[in-house]
Amino acid sequence: MNATTIGIDLAKNCFQLAVADERYRVQRRERLTRKRFAEFMANHPKSLVLMEACGSANYWGRELTAMGHEVKLIPAQYTRAYVKRNKTDAVDAAALIEASRNEEIRPVPIKTIDQQGMQQLHRVREQYKRTRNARMNLVRGILREYGIDVPLGIQRGKAAVREALELADNDISNAIRPCIQNLLHEMDELHEHMKQVERSLASLSKEDPVVQRQLQTPGVGLLTATAMRAGVVDVQRFPTAQHFACWLGLTSRECSSGEKRRLGGISKRGDVYLRTLLVNGARAVLQRAKIVKQAGKPLDRLRSWALEIEARAGYNKATIAVVNKLARIIWATWKYERSFDGDWSVNNAKT
Repeated sequence: MNATTIGIDLAKNCFQLAVADERYRVQRRERLTRKRFAEFMANHPKSLVLMEACGSANYWGRELTAMGHEVKLIPAQYTRAYVKRNKTDAVDAAALIEASRNEEIRPVPIKTIDQQGMQQLHRVREQYKRTRNARMNLVRGILREYGIDVPLGIQRGKAAVREALELADNDISNAIRPCIQNLLHEMDELHEHMKQVERSLASLSKEDPVVQRQLQTPGVGLLTATAMRAGVVDVQRFPTAQHFACWLGLTSRECSSGEKRRLGGISKRGDVYLRTLLVNGARAVLQRAKIVKQAGKPLDRLRSWALEIEARAGYNKATIAVVNKLARIIWATWKYERSFDGDWSVNNAKT
């Protein structure tokens, strides 16, 4: 048997393997513990290894690549169509082998340790932020029962809560005041933890030229640049800017048949976190463009175009249009390794 392909269904402790020959026929199935799996792959001849892009896939991808194997991570949503009959670990492993035969399914690149570190820092920061917001909402709910309305926003909200606690003539129970103080202190600590994560991101990406170039783009800050670097890994896998925008879920959702073509809102596929960061950045671009225009200062082509879209289509549609534009700018500056220039096409035409 010439075993050339191995499909692996990853898990915490038990790994299901499907070993296939050069004609993609499964010749052997194995169910191994973590220790036995590492030993099996170290002693196995160099092969094409297929895994779903899921938890621990990047780690095992790096480990198996170091052993000499060729590793491909397949998007999990594309392997479902190849699952036959009942879903089991063995069937899932065999489905990976079938999915690998489809050349239209592009593999997911394996993250380096630094790139994975960036992504995990973002996950930790988001958890801190959710916890902080939950504490703020809890305080709002408590004070609402005493007729005190706390404004939106973390900083404004905390200031209003402290002001309410300092007043002795309101109806806040003395029994609940220490609890609210503790919640405020906890929010301050969570905010400091978020700042510490941001400092770690800045330190980790200081020598990364991709991140530094992205920081020159309007609406792209440290969080967006590092999240893109960790999430995309290699922009060269997207042949055009439109492919990149589609991957982010920024192109129109389509439902067409025959001679009828129906386009809806954006598809919202892909990474929700990356898309959220870009939306916030686009809003900042629009806000900054309005400030610059009111000050009578000149605008570059990007900001002028953004204001024209807003005047014609409204704020929300203009925001999404700017998001799409920012995604394509990120793709171009990353792929061609050039700095951002808001008047690039004009300057390029003059040279």
